[in-house]
Amino acid sequence: MTFVSILYGLLFWVATLVLVVGVGRRIYFYTQISVPLKIPTTPAPVTQSGVVWRMFREVVFFQSLFRANKYIWLFAFIFHMALWLVLLRHTRYFMEIGAFLGFLQPFGKYASFAMVFGLAGLLARRILVDRVRYISAPSDFLMLALLIGIGLSGMMMTFVAHTDITMVKGFFRGLMTFDFHPLPASPILLVHLLLVAILMLVFPISKLLHAPGVFFSPTRNQVDNPREKRHVSSWALELEKKNQIYRDEVKNG
Repeated sequence: MTFVSILYGLLFWVATLVLVVGVGRRIYFYTQISVPLKIPTTPAPVTQSGVVWRMFREVVFFQSLFRANKYIWLFAFIFHMALWLVLLRHTRYFMEIGAFLGFLQPFGKYASFAMVFGLAGLLARRILVDRVRYISAPSDFLMLALLIGIGLSGMMMTFVAHTDITMVKGFFRGLMTFDFHPLPASPILLVHLLLVAILMLVFPISKLLHAPGVFFSPTRNQVDNPREKRHVSSWALELEKKNQIYRDEVKNG
């Protein structure tokens, strides 16, 4: 067992803990935020099932982005769909490959090209479009550069300098049972894994939290029924309850 294998094992344990706890804490925070107003973006659905269908279109097809800017939508859609294929392909490092995952392996392999292409388009937009560059923070560029670095290093392992995927699979499956296994001595692999670990560590404090955050957007997840049903925020109900108790105490002396 090498020092590098132990170091990377500890790094991924910490990164996984930070990712799970950080995202879970943020989602809990989202659930506690009161929504005082009925503010769905119109035209909005008037039934709960309509809201579910709207969220599905938003999450899967980026409907609002498509209506706003089709060029940005194209790069964003290509990147996200390719990312899903790449992630599905990487499940082979944590579980046995069934018929479905085996069918997806070639698609996930070449989806990396589409993933980097989409990221490059989004990065070019932040650099070349004046109004977007003006409102872009350094973290926006660094996050795109990090994702591109992950994609390029993964492509190099697949198409340029092959690594022993059996050892990589043994390493990660060993981490799941708290058992260290050696990593291949591949510089590109170590760079790729380091970038992935950095992404996991910064994810809970980055703008990438729009992934779970979109489900808590009141402009998307509310039913457009302000005339049929009065919308009262949870904190307003608690305040009204306390006021009623106070009035009752004053009335009863």
